[in-house]
Amino acid sequence: MEKIVFQNIIIEALKEDIGSGDLTTNMCISDESESEALIIAKDSGVLCGTEVFQEVFDILDKDINIEFNYIDGDKLNKGDIIGMVWGKTKSILKGERVALNFLQHLSGIATITNKYVEVLDGYKIKIVDTRKTTPLLRVLEKYAVRVGGGFNHRHGLYDGIMIKDNHIIGAGNIKKAVALAKKNCPHTLKIEVETSNLEEVKQALSAGADIIMLDNMSLPEMKIAVELIDGKALVEASGNMGDRDLKEVASIGVDIISIGSITNSRRSLDISLNFK
Repeated sequence: MEKIVFQNIIIEALKEDIGSGDLTTNMCISDESESEALIIAKDSGVLCGTEVFQEVFDILDKDINIEFNYIDGDKLNKGDIIGMVWGKTKSILKGERVALNFLQHLSGIATITNKYVEVLDGYKIKIVDTRKTTPLLRVLEKYAVRVGGGFNHRHGLYDGIMIKDNHIIGAGNIKKAVALAKKNCPHTLKIEVETSNLEEVKQALSAGADIIMLDNMSLPEMKIAVELIDGKALVEASGNMGDRDLKEVASIGVDIISIGSITNSRRSLDISLNFK
């Protein structure tokens, strides 16, 4: 990741936490005090966010030293020493919570993504995220998905054409919506259509959709849909996929499984920073 991409996010996060000043630290800690602290994994999982963690302290105090024993994508066991921080005690205390929040949050996303990826090991299928992300943290959260072994769906409304139910209602029907998209979009963009039943699958196929999403369909419906599509379009399965048997879904022949919960319902990885 380019640092400039997330620097402003970190600056705003520090402003939110520190505000006009860290009252406790400023009153209890001398300017001369220096400390060492260990970054410790209290859960097992996949590490993600070390560069963001580093940048928090670079912004606060460039004299703070950080040494990591692991890199993003490495698997951690409970009790592993992820790294060490040393320097001015005041600076460490001011940045501790913000740095840990990012590290825990992103590691949680990478961990759950990796769990799903490993479940489907051996299947020719992609686990992808959605736009169900934390406002203003999307670039970081989608990075965490990649670290966990997943792939990114479109990043926003600006980089992909995805015709959903409300677009279909607004345009009149699937055929009209796809026709308008084909007329107005550059040839380099693919067109995806969300479908919720087999009749809509037939319409999307007839209209020439490049990708057909099977949204909240039963397994038998999805199986028939895959047979109907027969390789004429990519097939994406979606809709509470995090609660379903992914191997069953993969076995019917879909190409992509999108899971919104990997970013909007994930559990942060428990990581602590303890002074030596």
